[in-house]
Formats: sequence, C-alpha cells, structure tokens
Amino acid sequence: MIEALVEQINARFAELEQQIVDPEVIGDRQRYAEVGREYARLKDAHELAQEWERATDDAAGARELLEEGDDDAEVRQLLETARERIGELEEEIRLAMVEPDPYDERDVIVEIQGGAGGEEAGLWAGDVYRMLVKFAERRGFTAEPLQVSDGKYTFAVKGDGAYSVFKWEGGTHRVQRVPATESQGRIHTSTCTVAVLPEAEDVDVRIDQNDLQIDVFRSGGPGGQSVNTTDSAVRITHKPTGVVVSMQDEKSQLQNREKAMRVLRARLQERALAEQRAEQAAARSAQVGTGDRAEKIRTYNYGERRVTDHRVKVTLYSLEAVLAGELDEFTAALQADEKRRLLELQAADGTTTGSS
Repeated sequence: MIEALVEQINARFAELEQQIVDPEVIGDRQRYAEVGREYARLKDAHELAQEWERATDDAAGARELLEEGDDDAEVRQLLETARERIGELEEEIRLAMVEPDPYDERDVIVEIQGGAGGEEAGLWAGDVYRMLVKFAERRGFTAEPLQVSDGKYTFAVKGDGAYSVFKWEGGTHRVQRVPATESQGRIHTSTCTVAVLPEAEDVDVRIDQNDLQIDVFRSGGPGGQSVNTTDSAVRITHKPTGVVVSMQDEKSQLQNREKAMRVLRARLQERALAEQRAEQAAARSAQVGTGDRAEKIRTYNYGERRVTDHRVKVTLYSLEAVLAGELDEFTAALQADEKRRLLELQAADGTTTGSS
C-alpha cells in the first residue's frame, strides 16, 4: 500500500535528519558518509511523499465539500486534479524507492577496441573513445587516459555517480558510413566494443601476488626515446583466471604496473559480478539488464545523420552532437527504463523497496 510506503519514507528520513547532525555519527567518517549517501538518495522520495500527502489532503477536502452539498465546478476540478496527481505521485514514489545499483557511485574504467570491419573498425574505436571522453567532460567528470595505443583505448572516469552514467555505454557500437579509405563510395558497417567496469577497491578484490605472472618488455609504437629503448612496458597475467593486462604508455615501469593492476582488479571484479548475475538469472524467470557486451546497443548512421539506441528504441537525428558527447537523452531514457523494469520485477516477486 502506498500509505505504508509513504509512512516508511517519512520515518526513515526523519531518522536520517537526526543522524546527520549527531556528533557521534559525524565523528565516524565511514558511518557519516553512509548516512549522507542514504539521506541524499531518500531526499527526492521524501519530497514526493510530502507532495502526495498534500494532494491527498486536497482530495479529501474537496470530497468533504461535495458531500456537504457544495457542487461548485471549481471544487470538482480541484478533486479531479488532485486525484490525477495522486496517481502520478504513487508511481514516482515507487520509482524513487527502487534500490540503486550498489556500484553506481563508483569511478569506472572504460576499455574500447575495434571489432568487425578491419582498419575501419580501429578508426571507429578511436571516434567512440573521443565521444566518450567528451561525454565525461560534459558531465563534469574527469577522464584519465590509461592506454591509447595499438588500436585499444583504456581510460578511467572519475566523479560521483560515474558508473551510473557510463554503464549504459557498455556493449557493441555499430557504425554505417563510407570509410576514408573507400575509393568507390561504398557504405561499410563496422563495430567496436566498449567495456565499462566499476573501478575496484582493494577490499573488493584481493589478489594474491603469487597468482601473478609479471613480464616486462620494450614498448612499441610512438613515444619518446626512453619509451622505445627501455623495458618499461608491463604485462600482468592472473594465472587462476587467465586474465591478461598490458600497459606501455608510461615511461616508468612502475607507473605502467600500477595502471595494469587497476585494470586487472576491475576486470576480476566484473568477472565475479558476471558470475553472480548468471546465478541470479538462473533463479529468475525475468532478468533486468543482462549486461551482455556482445549485444548491439547502438547504431550510428552517417548517411542519415541518425543514431539509434536499440535498447530503448530512441532515435536522434543529431549525429554530430552525439559524437561531440551529447548522450544525455539516451542516458535518461535508459535510466528510466531500468527503474521501471526493476519496479515490475519487484512487484512480480512481491518484494518491497526502500531502506529499513
């Protein structure tokens, strides 16, 4: 019942308001951060709950006047408006209380590489890399290049909620265009794959140093003299899983090793998450967000200046703007779709949302 959910929201928000000014909580850095995050997350739901209560009071007052014989058109309009708004607010409150992805606030590591299409796929991977870096900057995040060589692009995105925004870019990006190398003007279809990994912390992934094989070798590709003549490149192999990460962009072997370890932790964390999702999917008849990177998520058609996101069936005829990092419309549609699907799943499972 919506009444019980509103009561639950109000009670929990009142508790958080007291805790956030409690000296004991303030003195505990970790607890204060947790309370602050929950307070910020619940604030919108609390405001909606208050608006629902006001609309409910308006409807009750209008009904009382009508029952007393006041058949004024303005009163009837007030009742109708209040009832419509109550219905809207009930859905908005339930959506606001959908549990967020626990990794949504994390920084991310993004890996891009060419797929089908040969040389053109590598060029397309570079275009997607530049698009996503611009998108990060537009959202106020910081983009940190980790590896930009050999047709592969790895970079970190730092900022509150980075994963909640960038996780929608993971998958296969398809382009339809005439390559610069095509002399007869024929349209080619090429792809690149994007992996978006929530950046792991040491407490998330514990790596036994005995499980690592670390090789150093001479960097290739462009770079200064010291890059090309010293064994500064690093390749780390996680022997239990076979995951391999190479880094060579930095002149320092230590810096390349640190970057490689960041990517390795993120990949191992993603591997564990994928196994967990597979177990959950096996136990459910419905699954929200498979995260399958093999799926084609978006098509960029240069001839029609059209970009289509196949997951939410959103098409924009603004290719140049999208390539300049204006992905917000896609992100908003995907976030709304995820909330609704989660809400439907929770209703089917008979679960309730919100914190206790």
